[in-house]
Amino acid sequence: MKHVSIVVLDFGSQYTQLIARRMREEKIYCEILPYYTKADAIKAKNPQGIILSGGPSSVYSKDAYEVDQEVYNMGIPVLGICYGMQRIAVDFGGSVIRSDHHEYGKAELEIVKPSLLFDDVDNGTTVWMSHSDRVDELPEGFEPIAISANSPYAAIANEDKKVYAMQFHPEVNHSVEGYLMLRNFARKICGVTEKWEMGHFLKEQIKIIREKVGDGKVLCGLSGGVDSSVVAALLYEAIGDQLVPVFVDNGLLRKGEREQVEEVFKINLKVPLITVDAVDNFLGKLAGVSDPETKRKIIGHTFIEEFEAEAKKHEGIKFLAQGTLYPDVIESISVKGPSEVIKSHHNVGGLPDWMDFELIEPLRELFKDEVRKMGLELGLPSSMINRHPFPGPGLAIRIMGDVNRPDLDLLREADAILLDELKASGYYTRTWQAFAVLLNVKSVGVMGDNRTYDNTVCVRVVEAVDGMTATFAHLPHDLLERISRRIINEVDGINRVVYDISSKPPATIEWE
Repeated sequence: MKHVSIVVLDFGSQYTQLIARRMREEKIYCEILPYYTKADAIKAKNPQGIILSGGPSSVYSKDAYEVDQEVYNMGIPVLGICYGMQRIAVDFGGSVIRSDHHEYGKAELEIVKPSLLFDDVDNGTTVWMSHSDRVDELPEGFEPIAISANSPYAAIANEDKKVYAMQFHPEVNHSVEGYLMLRNFARKICGVTEKWEMGHFLKEQIKIIREKVGDGKVLCGLSGGVDSSVVAALLYEAIGDQLVPVFVDNGLLRKGEREQVEEVFKINLKVPLITVDAVDNFLGKLAGVSDPETKRKIIGHTFIEEFEAEAKKHEGIKFLAQGTLYPDVIESISVKGPSEVIKSHHNVGGLPDWMDFELIEPLRELFKDEVRKMGLELGLPSSMINRHPFPGPGLAIRIMGDVNRPDLDLLREADAILLDELKASGYYTRTWQAFAVLLNVKSVGVMGDNRTYDNTVCVRVVEAVDGMTATFAHLPHDLLERISRRIINEVDGINRVVYDISSKPPATIEWE
C-alpha cells in the first residue's frame, strides 16, 4: 500500500475534497477516508497526520458521526476543522453547545498565542466561518490560540498531544491564508518533507497497471475528452498492443467531434482506434425520457452494452478502463464518507453483475488539473490537454427534457458558435468550461416583420480550478452580445439567448 502523508476523515462537509486539493497543491499527498475508518486501517497507510473534516451534523445529535478513539492514540498530530473541532472538544472531555447566533461568512482572526499552525500567518487575516454549534468549555490541556469577534475559541491547541482544531474552514478560498495553515500543519507540525510529484504518480500507475493486467487485454472507451485521452495514453504506455481502444459515437457529441477524435488518436497518439456507430441505439433508448438521472443511467448502461458487444469480437479482454476522477467519486457515491450524493456519474459505481470485466480506473485518485499534468507528462499535445471538460452523457444533459435529433442539431450549432467566439476572443483558455443549454422554453420574438415563437438557449461559462467549485465568468458585454447575435441569426429555431450567472455551490456546473 502506498504511503499517504495526510489522511482526511470525512464527516460530510461540502468542502472536504478541498482539503485534499489544498494539500496536493502543496505537493503533499493526501487521501480522504470515511469518518468511521478504523485506526488500524489508517495506520496501514502510514500517515504523518490526520485531519477531521467539517460536517453538517451536531456532535450531540442522535446519530452523530464519531471517530475511532484510537485515532487519538496513534502518536501523530490531529487537526479538527469545524465539526472536527467540536468532535475533538467532546472526545477530550470538553463541551459543545448550540450558538445563540450562527456565524456564517468572513471573520477576522486574532492570533492570541504563538503556534506553528500560524507561522507566517498575518494577525487579523480573513477566515471563513460556517457553524451553528460552538465549543463552550475547553477540554483539559487545551487552550485558545486564536479568537474572532464571535468565537472566543476560533482555534485551540493541545501542544503536548499535538492536537489542533479550528472553528473556521482554512480550505476554502475565502480563508485568505488558510492554505498556509494547512501547509504549516503538514510540514511543520507533522514533519512531512517529501514532495509528491506527478511523475512519481505516473510511474507508480504504470507499474500497478502492468501488474494487474498481466497478459490480458484492456478495453478502453474513448470520448476524445481530456480524461479518456489521458487514460488511453497511459494504458498504451503501460501495455502497448494489449489495449483495445474503442470510440463510441452515441449521437450526443459536439459538432465535428467524431472526426476530431479519429484524427487525434490515429495521428497524434498513433493508437489504433475502433469506431462504433451507435447513434440509433442511444437515441432510440433515450426517446421520450426527460428525467436527468434516468438519462444518465440509460447512457451509462448503453455504453457498457456497446463495449461488451465490441469486446466479444476480441479474444483475451479481461478489463474495462474508465476515466473516473476523484470529484466523480465524491459527487456520486458516499464511498469516502457521508458527503451528500449530488449526482450520479455514468462511469462511477462499478460494473453490472452480468459483465465479467474487471474495472481499471487509473485516474480515480486525481483531480482534473492533475489529470492535465499527467497528460503533459505522457507527451499529449496541449491542444488536447487544455480542452474544456465534456460530460460523459454529452449533450443529453444539456437538453432540458426529451432528447431528439432536431434538438441535438440545434444545440450543436449554438454550442459551436459559442466555442468559436470564445476561442477568437481568447476567453476559451481563460475559462474552465463553456457550453450552451437548450432550455426547451419557448418565447415570443420578432424577426423582420414576423412574429416568432422559438427556443431559448442558455450560455454557461465558468471559471474554476478543479470543478469542485466554480464562479461564472465575467465576460465582456460586447462578447456576450456577439455570441447572442450570431446564435440567433445563424441557428434557425432560436430567438432568445440568456447567460447563467450562478456559481457552484449552490448550483452545479452542468444543468442536469
